[in-house]
Amino acid sequence: MKFTAHVNVMPLKELLDPQGKAVTESLHNLGLTQIDNVRIGKHITLLIEAASEEEAKAKTEEACKKLLANQVMESFDFTLTANA
Repeated sequence: MKFTAHVNVMPLKELLDPQGKAVTESLHNLGLTQIDNVRIGKHITLLIEAASEEEAKAKTEEACKKLLANQVMESFDFTLTANA
């Protein structure tokens, strides 16, 4: 079976996000002062060949831990959908 994983990688809340801070300041300069605390992350889509949903979840988690997210500075979450 084929599955699609949608992975979101974000900087840890405890860490400074310089890109997010720059975007927040730019939005304020544009008059959008109601928007605050912008955080910038990554969205990654994976196509996974696996025998089961559990196997696809395990492969996605392994990819995130080994390569896609730096767990010292980033957190990740993902959703998985089966392809027709």
